[in-house]
Amino acid sequence: MDNILNATKSTFLTDDFLLKSDFARKLYHDHAKKMPIIDYHCHLSPHDIATNRQFENITAIWLEGDHYKWRAMRTLGVNEKFITGDATDQEKFETWAKSVPHTMRNPLYHWTHLELLRYFGIDYLLDKSTSSQVYEETTGLLQEKDYNTRGLLAKMDVEVVCTTDDPIDTLEYHQSAKKQNLSLKLLPAFRPDKAYAVENPKDYLSYLDKLSQVSGITISKYEDLLSALENRVGYFHENGGRLADHGLEQMYFFDGNKFDIASLFSRIKDGKSLEPEEVRFFKFKTLTALSKMYHAKGWTQQYHLGALRNNNRRMLKVLGPDTGFDSIGDFPQSVALSNYLNNLDSSDQLAKTILYNLNPADNEVMATMVGNFNDGSIKGKVQFGSGWWFMDQKDGMEKQMNTLSNMGILSCFVGMLTDSRSFLSFPRHEYFRRILCNLIGQDVVNGELPADEKWLGQMVENICYYNARDYFGFYEA
Repeated sequence: MDNILNATKSTFLTDDFLLKSDFARKLYHDHAKKMPIIDYHCHLSPHDIATNRQFENITAIWLEGDHYKWRAMRTLGVNEKFITGDATDQEKFETWAKSVPHTMRNPLYHWTHLELLRYFGIDYLLDKSTSSQVYEETTGLLQEKDYNTRGLLAKMDVEVVCTTDDPIDTLEYHQSAKKQNLSLKLLPAFRPDKAYAVENPKDYLSYLDKLSQVSGITISKYEDLLSALENRVGYFHENGGRLADHGLEQMYFFDGNKFDIASLFSRIKDGKSLEPEEVRFFKFKTLTALSKMYHAKGWTQQYHLGALRNNNRRMLKVLGPDTGFDSIGDFPQSVALSNYLNNLDSSDQLAKTILYNLNPADNEVMATMVGNFNDGSIKGKVQFGSGWWFMDQKDGMEKQMNTLSNMGILSCFVGMLTDSRSFLSFPRHEYFRRILCNLIGQDVVNGELPADEKWLGQMVENICYYNARDYFGFYEA
């Protein structure tokens, strides 16, 4: 019996994991697997890359900040002490190890073992009985030279990393990385959410002070805000930035000037709160102005739509945001989004755009929306983005790619990203690639596609690498 269990442990992740046909295996092993990685959206620390951080143990690199794992442990009844509290790093890791067998059929189970295998060569299962061994093996390896941040990225053949950066960021670590002539391209991505977060005037005014300082522009009126943001867009562009990103519940649109934006800004400067409809108008006007700036620079704008954040107010007070208490929202998306994009397109100022939805019910909305604004000027100018957050798993990725295939053109897709804070997350690209190859391979088996390896192999390579390389313009940065 022990021999059977050991065999199972060592063969769970075979070379043909998720690949259910000979043609799928050929597409993956001969085409997808060899493609470098362009990770055009993540939350990695540029400081850690520029300084080539060496993590002290597996907990520091794997569990800190990972709210996917935190949510799972809370569901299992784990005390917060062993999640974000004051337990030792080894205690936290051992608690996670005990939790792992309970995550079967959650993507965490696949990700966990892929990451242990690809980075550390650990081909046995993580559980209570193996936790000490895994902790010792991984922590020991993490002290070796090629297990620093750049070494880990090199192991996964990562060519480009785009971090997520506020307009007020100095980008000093991106500059430092460039001066070091790294083979890796470390590029910033502009995330201006705080520039229109006027719900709390006190916090917003504090942010404006910082934006004024870094831009060198005194922000007294609304036009000054736009000038300061344009200054920072230019600064990001000079430092290789070619992307912007926005996290919104839904897009906003107003036909005409329902409110006077100068008056709204004046009230905010006086510390007064706006009404909800006025807040939405302010966001719409500012987003529209930003979008035109992106278009002028030839950037790509990304919109992540549909998250319902900070649901647990008690835990928000204790732990703050981005700690595992967000969920899918059911916000209306289509009408305002269509009008917003159309408003920009009407003056030919619609930048390259990627739309991500968190609610899978919006898949068809997004897949058909992008086709409305693909005007033949750029291949795949407007994109239906990969499965995001809660949809970043096998079923979610299959649904996104099937919907894109049915209602758009899969071959133009710019592919996968990690959207992660962990340097051990890059096997998610492998996960995506295996799922992609299996989908296409199964169509060949079903007689729904020709067994044309040359063409389908090139299509896979394009989705995994070449489309993103050509679309974003990173190699001109």
